[in-house]
Amino acid sequence: MREFTEQEQVRREKLNKIRDLGIDPFGHRYDVTVFSKDIKEKYAGLTHDELEAKNATVRVAGRIMFIRKMGKASFFSLKDKLGNIQVYISINDVGEEAYSLFKSADIGDIVGVNGRLMLTQTGEITVKCLEYTHLVKALRPLPEKYHGLSDVEERFRRRYVDLIMNDDARRIAFARPKIIRSIQHYLDNLGYVEVETPILGTILGGAAARPFITHHNAQNIDMYLRIALELNLKRLLVGGMDAVYEIGKTFRNEGMDKKHNPEFTMLELYKAFSDLEGMMDITEGIVSTCAMELNGTYEVDFLGHHISLAPGFRRAHMVDLIKKQTGINFFLVTSLEEAKNLALEHGVEIENHFSFGHIVNAFFEKFVEDTIIEPTFVYGHPIEISPLAKKDPKDPRFTQRFELFILGGEYANAFTELNDPIDQYERFEAQLKEREMGNDEANDMDIDYVEALEYGMPPAGGMGMGIDRLVMLLTGCESIREVILFPLMKPRD
Repeated sequence: MREFTEQEQVRREKLNKIRDLGIDPFGHRYDVTVFSKDIKEKYAGLTHDELEAKNATVRVAGRIMFIRKMGKASFFSLKDKLGNIQVYISINDVGEEAYSLFKSADIGDIVGVNGRLMLTQTGEITVKCLEYTHLVKALRPLPEKYHGLSDVEERFRRRYVDLIMNDDARRIAFARPKIIRSIQHYLDNLGYVEVETPILGTILGGAAARPFITHHNAQNIDMYLRIALELNLKRLLVGGMDAVYEIGKTFRNEGMDKKHNPEFTMLELYKAFSDLEGMMDITEGIVSTCAMELNGTYEVDFLGHHISLAPGFRRAHMVDLIKKQTGINFFLVTSLEEAKNLALEHGVEIENHFSFGHIVNAFFEKFVEDTIIEPTFVYGHPIEISPLAKKDPKDPRFTQRFELFILGGEYANAFTELNDPIDQYERFEAQLKEREMGNDEANDMDIDYVEALEYGMPPAGGMGMGIDRLVMLLTGCESIREVILFPLMKPRD
């Protein structure tokens, strides 16, 4: 057993004294009637006499964050899920036994207070404690108030402490489910149905990414944790569910940085009889609605920029954006050799499996991506990097696909969905050839999906959006680890 610090030892001695009083140091049910924020909002602006006339009684519970003991009367700060409220406790109001119990309390203990609202001489709304209930003894001291968990790694590793000490972490934690609810309500109101599809599968598809591989003992087969939600959702379109979406965990066995965590959350949606334009409209609607419902404005200050998320996002072809930055018009480039020479001249690295479309995309990533600040739908991706999107009838080297870029980052990816089973089979074959040439992120051949298309999938649009990145944008967080409650961390040494 580990050795206790002096503070931890003192707290354990107090725990034993609480037990000796016949009180459970780890508490029981306590019926809370109101939260701190609601009290302050409801009674804000009242004078001392007006508040007294209300004779408002409340039952609050939370963690003691500050204590100022003054003999027979004291003040302490109680923190609940919505904030802090001051409590005044006096031996004359609660009695000698309860006051003695309070005086042995430590910062971090969880208590219940039944009392009446009052206004102090400084004008602060305060709960005058009439009944004090010990609920939970904290056996470890909290970090020092003004520094909290100074080690960033420890903040994420011990998120429970971070949430206690860091109001901004708590703000983000509550903002995330609000954003997800906004998305659900928006899509539900448009007639979409939320569904669940498997996390485990035997086929790698739906995105270009390295998977996590696990093993199913009963069937003695290797399986993948899904890298995307796409193919199963489109099977539902074949089955007649004409508008579906899923918000679910996705896994990619890749690097970690400020924008990437191996386990993340995706929204994917599919709408029969829609197309790329329809997906632009719905993507724009989701982002702007979430911004307004969370923050009450379309305006966002993030990464040193002030932008608007109001509907009306810019729409631009990938080739046109490359031409604007480099002067090269890839619509006029007619051979792979010419594309390779342009890449060599402009310092664009080429891998063994690269064809024309890969080079176009490499130019975009090097010269354009970081320059996009305002929300922009970049469409017209090359066919080689879009195995599940319909070809552009005007130039079959490109597809009806877009990505939404904001402040140099990708937030969504969408297609006019490929529903031609013959074309889809050929695309899968091309992916297998890329894998043989060294592309570890190429898709598998999914024969069952091709067979599903042979039954007939309606013309459709589909879109995928990273929930974590959207939360980062709307809450002003520069690291994905801020918006995931328990991000992947290296084990302690």
